Amino acid sequence: MDQPIADPLSARAIPRSPRAEATRQRILDAALVEFAANGLAGARVDEIAARAGANKRMLYAYFGSKEDLWLTVLEAAYGRKREEERSLAVDGLPPDEAMTRLVRFNFRYTARHPEFVALLNQENVHRAAYLARSAEVRALYSPMVDTLRRVLERGAVAGVFRAGVDPVQAYVTLVGIGHFYVANLHTLSTIFGTDLAAEPALEAREAHCVEVVLGWLRP
Repeated sequence: MDQPIADPLSARAIPRSPRAEATRQRILDAALVEFAANGLAGARVDEIAARAGANKRMLYAYFGSKEDLWLTVLEAAYGRKREEERSLAVDGLPPDEAMTRLVRFNFRYTARHPEFVALLNQENVHRAAYLARSAEVRALYSPMVDTLRRVLERGAVAGVFRAGVDPVQAYVTLVGIGHFYVANLHTLSTIFGTDLAAEPALEAREAHCVEVVLGWLRP
């Protein structure tokens, strides 16, 4: 069984050089690939270290344990999605256009990043036991809910959305209708005898997601 070195937390607190930061990032990139393929339980620290061109002692010095590395990878994955989402700048758009952009973004982001879907699915297997330790991820979601609330309120004032829609419910809906499609892409493609990963199928699903959400929001 893999064991961390003594006092990993103090080692992680030491300021790192650019070279050390580059090594740390290579470990994170390697861990993302390994965790997405094999989950937390099946991932091998030896494989992560080898892929990163590092050694296990360095990995433990930077991250403390495989479980801590898993959480760091999760946090980074959520952070990347939030960063792209913020760049959409939907507050300046008409509410229906803003909502359309949010729906399209979430669907396409999920389709472009199957590793993100794999990480989330695995963390749900663990009943979010590791994510529950993260204040960072919860903080990332508050601005997103606030953004949706503003879009919904503007839409209600403009008469294009019904009033009183819970922004959390709206977020779960607009993410969920795309996430299920991507998470089950292979089984659905087999069942229906068509390649649902092909661009025409993705375009059709994207349009459907927009239609469902905007239809649900109509007064």
